[in-house]
Amino acid sequence: MSDLASAAQPELDFEQHRVELTAHCYRMLGSASEAEDAVQEALVRAWRAADGFEGRSSVRSWLYSIATNVCLDMLRGRKRRATPMDLQAPSTADDRHLTSLPEATWVQPMPDGRVLRTEGDPAELAVARESVRLAFVAALQHLPARQRAVLLLRDVLRWRASEVAELLETSEAAVNSALQRAHATLAASDLDAPPKEPTGDEQALLARYVDAFERYDVEALVGLMHEDARMAMPPFALWIQGAKEIGRWFLGTGAECRGSRLVPVAVNGTSGFAQYRDGGRVPWAIQVPTFDDGKLVALDLFLGEEHFLRFGLPLRLVD
Repeated sequence: MSDLASAAQPELDFEQHRVELTAHCYRMLGSASEAEDAVQEALVRAWRAADGFEGRSSVRSWLYSIATNVCLDMLRGRKRRATPMDLQAPSTADDRHLTSLPEATWVQPMPDGRVLRTEGDPAELAVARESVRLAFVAALQHLPARQRAVLLLRDVLRWRASEVAELLETSEAAVNSALQRAHATLAASDLDAPPKEPTGDEQALLARYVDAFERYDVEALVGLMHEDARMAMPPFALWIQGAKEIGRWFLGTGAECRGSRLVPVAVNGTSGFAQYRDGGRVPWAIQVPTFDDGKLVALDLFLGEEHFLRFGLPLRLVD
């Protein structure tokens, strides 16, 4: 076999892992755009080092090692990505001071197609889907970078402590200690509950939500919410807590959402919507509603047409 032919095979092997590597980098970085950049850099590094790959681990594990190191390099010296809830206390519906912060401030939404495989073991697919949930990815950003890597490698990818220790050039005891601290942080965020599959009731709730939103029946919309529901709108730092207060916002500052159309999207392992204002003429937000026990408990609205482009959505709906 020629040198060119032998070099081509690793490239094929590398590319088939792009989706899962993107998911890993997204969990590490909290950014869709940075995750894709990290994977591209990891694949370039792998290509350059292919001749030195000794086969002591699988190609998949080797690529994960490279991608993890790329992410750690990118995180060095950076502020963590956040949600509005991390930055300030809730505002009221009367607050007109909408402070927009740079893109690098925020955890971003991620299209399912970029990070989730469509075929494979159902149990593994369910774990993968849960591992890219918005709340989980946002909580990961509270962990120091190395703790974040340890938790993902041990709990999501199921690496042995010895393998993680070798990658991070540390001891197994240090890995186990970092994992324990990471678990404590996530437990404080109530993220230690088992994954839940969408139910028929949840699908019915989503249909009722779409109906209420498109008719702009704010009373019906509020009726779907838990009394302590919260709503956030990156890139604005403002966020609102309480169903009644959210309802007041939709009737006040948010009244321009009247006449919106919602298009289903698969986002962060769950069902979301692309919101077009003015009857479909203005791409406004990617909506990620979260339901629990039959009530809407969170509504994350990611404003900006750049999200529509990432999801492969049109910037205007055809009448």
